[in-house]
Parts: sequence; C-alpha cells; structure tokens
Amino acid sequence: MIELSFRHLNPDWNAEPNAPNVELTVDGNTVQLTFLLNPWAYDAGEGEMGTLRFVGCSRWRWDATNDHAWFAGKSRYSNQAPKWGEFYEVIGDDRAINELDWEVLSPDSPSSRHFLFYFRDETIEFVARDWSLTRKIPDIG
Repeated sequence: MIELSFRHLNPDWNAEPNAPNVELTVDGNTVQLTFLLNPWAYDAGEGEMGTLRFVGCSRWRWDATNDHAWFAGKSRYSNQAPKWGEFYEVIGDDRAINELDWEVLSPDSPSSRHFLFYFRDETIEFVARDWSLTRKIPDIG
C-alpha cells in the first residue's frame, strides 16, 4: 500500500450531515460544488450554503461510497483517511488514481492537487490547482 497523507481542510465548517443537497456544476476548467452547511456543530446559519470552487480542475469523480462502506473498510481510503465526513487534500503518489472512472476536463498539470470530500451518501474527488470556499445565506422572502 502506498503511503498517503491527508491534510484536513475544513476544521471550522462542514456539510450538513444528513441531507447536504449537493450540486455540482462545471464551467470550463472550474468546478463548483454547492451544499448546505452544518448549522448544529459549526458557526453556520440555518439554510446557509457553502460553495467549493476548484480552479484549474483537470478531472473530478462522484461515486456512491457512503459512510457504511467507509466504516466497513470498502472505500479505497478507508484505512488511510483519518475520519469520515471531512474535506481533505490527499498528498502523496496515489497511482491508483488513474485506475478510476473520472470526468476528465484536461490533462493534469504539475501543480495539480488531489482533493477529497466525504459526504454522508457519496464521495467526491477533484484534481485541481486550487480551491476556495464561499458561504451564502439564502434570501428569504
């Protein structure tokens, strides 16, 4: 097994744990992932949305690996990633990355980084140059 490390990227925010209402949009080589933020364990308003924006995204994948599969050891990072339900940068030479089905947007660049987000009912990965998070409380009325 190849030794990988996982940099935790969301220490003070996270997705709503039960029904995050995840949506993904692609515009050229920018991919946006929008979801409800968790207002119970973090400083987030009820209905507040988070949008992760991946720039220079060369590929992404969305699979049905959920929390049950992860805890049963059936996820590819089950025995390596520190915790389920978090957002990570995967660091190291993950050769198995090329054996998976990806939505490929362009060739990976030397500055590409590998990002992984575990939601309750799915796992979403990105290979991109960088990421950012914006937050928005929806207008009511």
